[in-house]
Amino acid sequence: MRLLALSFSLIASSAMAQDLVYSDRDTDLCYQSAQEPMGCIGLSAAQCMEDTGYATVVEAGCYDRELQYWDRLLNANYRAKMAQAKENDRLNEGFGPSQAEALKTMQRAWIPFRDASCDYERSLWGGGTGGSPAQLNCLMTETARQAITLGYGAGD
Repeated sequence: MRLLALSFSLIASSAMAQDLVYSDRDTDLCYQSAQEPMGCIGLSAAQCMEDTGYATVVEAGCYDRELQYWDRLLNANYRAKMAQAKENDRLNEGFGPSQAEALKTMQRAWIPFRDASCDYERSLWGGGTGGSPAQLNCLMTETARQAITLGYGAGD
C-alpha cells in the first residue's frame, strides 16, 4: 500500500509539472443537479485531458485530481449517513440491528474491495505505462460510486 501511495504521489507530481488544466466544476455542477449522478463520474478528468493533453502522466494526474473530489464527497456523505444512522439507532432504542455498526462494517469492507479491484485493473496492463492511469481511473470511478451510493442511498 505504501508503495502504491508513493507511485500515485510521483505520478501526480509529474502531472503537476505538466501544468494540468483541471477544475472540479463540470463534475460538481453535474452532481449538484442530482438528476443522474452516475453520469457525472469522469467529467472533470475528461475535460482536464482535453485541455491539457492525453499523455499518460496527464491522464493519471487528471484522474487523481477528480479522485480527490470524490474522496472529499465520500467522506462528507459517510459522515452525514453515519449521523443519520446513529440517530435512527437512538430512535429505535436498541430494537433491531444497529444501522451505525452495519454502515461502519460495510464501509470497512468496501475499502479493501475497491483497492483490490483497482490493483487488478492495473495488472491487466502488465508493466505498461497505461497501468497507472487505469488504476487511478478505477479508484476514481469506484470512489465516486460509493460517494453517490452514500449520498443517495436507501433510507433517504
